[in-house]
Amino acid sequence: MTINTDINAITERIQTRSKPTRKLYLKRIEQAGEEGPQRSSLSCTNLAHVTAASINSDKLLLTASQSPNIAIVSSYNDMLSAHQPLADFEPRIKAAARKVGAVAQFAGGVPAMCDGVTQGMPGMELSLFSRDVIAMSTAIALSHNVFDSAMYLGVCDKIVPGLLMGALSFGHLPAVFAPAGPMTTGMPNSEKARIRQLFAEGKVGRDELLAAETSSYHGPGTCTFYGTANSNQMLMEVMGLHVPGAAFINPNTPLREALTEAATETAASITALGSDYRPVGKVVDEKAIVNAIVGLLATGGSTNHTMHLIAIAKCAGIILDWDDFSALSNLVPQLTQIYPNGIADVNQFHAAGGMGLVIGQLLDAGLLHEDVLTVKGNGLSSYRQEPYLKEGKVDWRDPPEKSLDKDIIASINSPYSKHGGLKLLTGKLGRAVIKTSAIKLEHQIVEAPARIFNDQISVKIAFEAGELDQDIVVVVRGQGPQANGMPELHKLTPALGVLQDRGFKVALVTDGRMSGASGKVPAAIQLHPEFSHQGPIAKLRDGDVIRLDATSGLLDVMIDEVEFNARSIDTLDMSDNQFGTGRDLFSLFRANVGSAETGAISCMTPFSNNLNPSEEEI
Repeated sequence: MTINTDINAITERIQTRSKPTRKLYLKRIEQAGEEGPQRSSLSCTNLAHVTAASINSDKLLLTASQSPNIAIVSSYNDMLSAHQPLADFEPRIKAAARKVGAVAQFAGGVPAMCDGVTQGMPGMELSLFSRDVIAMSTAIALSHNVFDSAMYLGVCDKIVPGLLMGALSFGHLPAVFAPAGPMTTGMPNSEKARIRQLFAEGKVGRDELLAAETSSYHGPGTCTFYGTANSNQMLMEVMGLHVPGAAFINPNTPLREALTEAATETAASITALGSDYRPVGKVVDEKAIVNAIVGLLATGGSTNHTMHLIAIAKCAGIILDWDDFSALSNLVPQLTQIYPNGIADVNQFHAAGGMGLVIGQLLDAGLLHEDVLTVKGNGLSSYRQEPYLKEGKVDWRDPPEKSLDKDIIASINSPYSKHGGLKLLTGKLGRAVIKTSAIKLEHQIVEAPARIFNDQISVKIAFEAGELDQDIVVVVRGQGPQANGMPELHKLTPALGVLQDRGFKVALVTDGRMSGASGKVPAAIQLHPEFSHQGPIAKLRDGDVIRLDATSGLLDVMIDEVEFNARSIDTLDMSDNQFGTGRDLFSLFRANVGSAETGAISCMTPFSNNLNPSEEEI
């Protein structure tokens, strides 16, 4: 399993670029690890607060300071299907910890909002910022500094990246992520999408739409399409932060419960109190980050991770950019077709061979670094196995040697595409990303007149009025992080899909985001410089011909460069986006947020691209 030389060269490039900041980060977490948890040196009063509500057996272990104390940080809430199953995790984890002579304490909860609820609503403007709030909430949960390791319970879009960012600020602590798993299969996602388009055309009513949606989102667990939530679980798997095979086991099943218990045992066994210390700051290194990108590309995962992985890396002292994604995309084939890239859901993906088969193929092809640190040991090879129940306990076995459904998982020798599912676009309009894995080849090049909009609602009104029935590039501006928090624009998908199905050349260009379920319409998203930074998008006018070429990576306006640069810059009144639904509380976030390519981080992180640590610090 020799690593591909080009993959290795990209990894080395990231290592070289990150050397000063990574060295400083490691120095800091090593120092924190040497100091250890404070409970051994707490005053009697302080320690009494730590143990006051604990049962007597836990009190004895905590005061002795020789038994691991596992922090539980959870995104549980009762409304969201993905997080509702986490209600039962706390007692299960505590019981499992006691079995191995450890203690588990619920250290804190973090907020978890659902983009499925807030799509097209004002609350969506808090969505991206919630990631940084989660990171900060995680830090607060761990700030008592009485823990030896931590278990992180989360699933969806911003939750897992936020938890990992927070975990890396306590990088000396081992971290094990334990997901809830996807809901069982309901209405096929392709049928749901069809009915959404019919509703957009006025061909079915709201009753039919609601019936379809509730048949799709019908029970406890994560949505079954391959959006950001399920991309999160894939990433935790390929980065070695799950116990192997934990990603896609349904909630409230014996195997899921056994995996949670195994995760607890792992969290107890890899602390500094024992001989197998595995701090998360060393698990998440440059090789793990490259593995994450490779996994994302091979599976056609969420575009949101072109920001989240950059933010995660930065919290570990690693400097990543979109050029790295682009270079890796040229090397990594697409191996899966999970909706919206195909018709299968994640349950069918798991049944066809799942993560074990995909990781195994990528390892054998030299596209993943095997020589990495994981929560289960040295090397990624254990993650090519799948879990099963053996006498009531979880055990692991080899997955199928070949895909059980070639329409869901391809062979590495015969991939669906020779290139990964994401592409970097550059040109006179700036830099943007596009998800290509769900776009048919005949739709990947669009050259058409622009129609400029300042919000999603205006697009919907124009569509319903029949104003968009032509070859068109819909431009939605003023949707970047600094403008309004960079909401997802997934509500545009049905209308644009209808236009494409009518035979028109259609594309979207925006400084906002699309859902992790970005679909069949080419969308140049996360464009920067954004409108609020006076980027070129602010110079576009109705009728300008825009060329989007996802095959060559071009995003351009077909106007003489001198003429285009001489244009005045439009302005927008964003005052309505600064109040209501809590938006007034996030003015500091909007003012301080970075660009999409630097991770759209609005809170303080250990390192930024502009930081040059001193020789003394290094």
